[in-house]
Amino acid sequence: VQLQASGGGSVQAGGSLRLSCTADGRTLSRYSMAWFRQAPGKEREFVAAIRRSGSGSGTYYADSVQGRVTISRDTVKNTVYLQMNSLKFEDTAVYYCTLAERHLAGRMTRTYDYDYWGQGTQVTVSS
Repeated sequence: VQLQASGGGSVQAGGSLRLSCTADGRTLSRYSMAWFRQAPGKEREFVAAIRRSGSGSGTYYADSVQGRVTISRDTVKNTVYLQMNSLKFEDTAVYYCTLAERHLAGRMTRTYDYDYWGQGTQVTVSS
């Protein structure tokens, strides 16, 4: 599965970005999806997740982004989005979208639960 993440860029603190994740050959609504991020010198960390359609489409967020970030999917465009508002310097990282083939319990925050990863898109927030 090839996941393509896009939409990153450079913004000033307080600005917004919308990241997109698409895939070839897969109907993304059938899978639980998530966004993780990795800053230089740090471990990859959970940002947000959305359950597959038909499983309640529940969404989950890291405490650090709660209230500023929204994960969603457009089934017609077969795309998963991460809308990020009120960006902070500490949001600077490479953002990765990821897909889980099996049902995940809980808040879906663990990297090893996911099977496929995109190449990442850089988000840089200047203070």
